[in-house]
Amino acid sequence: MATITAALIKELREKTSAGMMDCKSALVEADGDLEKAADILREKGLASVAKKSGRIASEGIVDAYIHGGRIGVLVEVNTETDFVAKNDEFRAFVRDIAMQIAAVNPKYLTRDEVPAEELEHEKKVLTEQALNEGKPEKIVEKMVAGRLEKFYEEIVLLDQKFIKDSDLKVQDLLNNISAKIGEKINIRRFVRFEVGEGLEKREEDFAEEVAKQIQK
Repeated sequence: MATITAALIKELREKTSAGMMDCKSALVEADGDLEKAADILREKGLASVAKKSGRIASEGIVDAYIHGGRIGVLVEVNTETDFVAKNDEFRAFVRDIAMQIAAVNPKYLTRDEVPAEELEHEKKVLTEQALNEGKPEKIVEKMVAGRLEKFYEEIVLLDQKFIKDSDLKVQDLLNNISAKIGEKINIRRFVRFEVGEGLEKREEDFAEEVAKQIQK
């Protein structure tokens, strides 16, 4: 059996726009043959997402998710037709995205939305970290690139690991539902609220608090 490398999975994913796990499964089935694996994905309808990229998704729904009365999320997900917007599987996908946002608190939807100054600041911090660890300068750049991937996973929704299946990223989930339903699906925007977020919280002096407890 052929060895299925990460590089091979990445190449197939770029070629077909199918999900990571779908690419891996197809390569295993094709015994590492890239072209055969691509054909398998097409036969299963999982390689058609790229063809949908130029189409317009202007229908869809806005969903709300409230967790424990303390965290609330609004998310808009678009489809090409109103018919798909009423599909139960699509609505379940939207609910999963809302729960993802509530649980992991992404700051941005895509990498392109990350401000250049924030990215440069992170690169600088990561570079200093690597140098302080005594790493040779010639490998620092590669280390920083790897750690930036972790940075994106934390703050970018589409790069985050799916809370219900850590083998999938949200982008994979989006690709899979689009391929399965047969329409372009687009997560357009979201907002997350948390009780007390951004407000200055009252902090009592610890010694004073202990004194109050003793006096009771």
